[in-house]
Amino acid sequence: VSKRVSSGGGRKLVHLRERPYQCDQCERSFSQRYELVAHQITHTGESPYTCAQCGKIFSQKSNLVKHERIHTGESPFPCTQCGKSFSQRANLVKHQRIHTGERPFQCAHCGKSFSQKCELGGPYLCADCGKCFTTRPGLRYHQRIHTGERPYPCALCGKGFATNSRLKYHQRIHSGERPYQCNDCDKRFRHKSALASHQGIHTGERPYKCTECGSSFRRRNGLVKHQRIHTGERPYPCTECGKSFSTRSTLTDHQRTHTGERPYNCSHCGKSFNRVSQRRKHQRIHTKKRPECAECGKRFRSEKELATHQRVHTGEKPYQCPQCQRSYHRKNELAKHLKSHAGKNP
Repeated sequence: VSKRVSSGGGRKLVHLRERPYQCDQCERSFSQRYELVAHQITHTGESPYTCAQCGKIFSQKSNLVKHERIHTGESPFPCTQCGKSFSQRANLVKHQRIHTGERPFQCAHCGKSFSQKCELGGPYLCADCGKCFTTRPGLRYHQRIHTGERPYPCALCGKGFATNSRLKYHQRIHSGERPYQCNDCDKRFRHKSALASHQGIHTGERPYKCTECGSSFRRRNGLVKHQRIHTGERPYPCTECGKSFSTRSTLTDHQRTHTGERPYNCSHCGKSFNRVSQRRKHQRIHTKKRPECAECGKRFRSEKELATHQRVHTGEKPYQCPQCQRSYHRKNELAKHLKSHAGKNP
């Protein structure tokens, strides 16, 4: 079913179709599940698509494609008046107002009109994407997105950052600093968001539920990551070997096999590791403490047992049946399932 509606001077076709998938954050509805999953990323802040040139990350693939034109120089949208080309259609539309003299955005206080909406908020315009800023430093920080400039390097591992604040967050990996403390159990965290997630252990609240299997999560991004089990999406590819991963953290861990980076130092003896789980396992030499699940607080006899248990929270199912592609958390579960294909224990 469709109908035509007026839109300014023109008309556009609007399709009226069923939209059964609703975002519980903003109540926007979608006709396809994958559209809802892509939309939910705008609320979680997760950005699964990475630019191979400068490392900038994006929540949607279409935005990555637009960004990559900065590096390739591709400008597929030419102005018919002067011939100048642009990397995005929206920037062409803004530019054309120079020729038409159109100033559709008016200040409610003084009545002054502008050709771009952002000029109402600030006079400093980014020539690359048209975004405006109220201060020159704000524009300068933003432009590093386009240039790839990362002037704040970590003295310990050499990794660069666009802002000093992001460098400080990163340095807590090396220093072990955990300034955010839980009032219920005194456990400490590097980031405020990690503390907020942890506090759900004490309240028991898990408000984000998977409509496919019923699994529930304390945080929305936990649900988004989990849903990739059902969709099969692996949006984080390794640029070195091409292997893809369902989460950024597993990609980061994997990439250290190529770089040799070992950012996790033991506070007792200084030995370094490429994964935090390896450091935890090592530190039991000094503390004799059994490994603990950060999600639910349960302790285990070995790091291997903890890793297996954590799949309950992450939804990871690494053992796949070669005949029907069904996946399992544990190897013994797969072995039991394979017998059903052999006609045993169906």
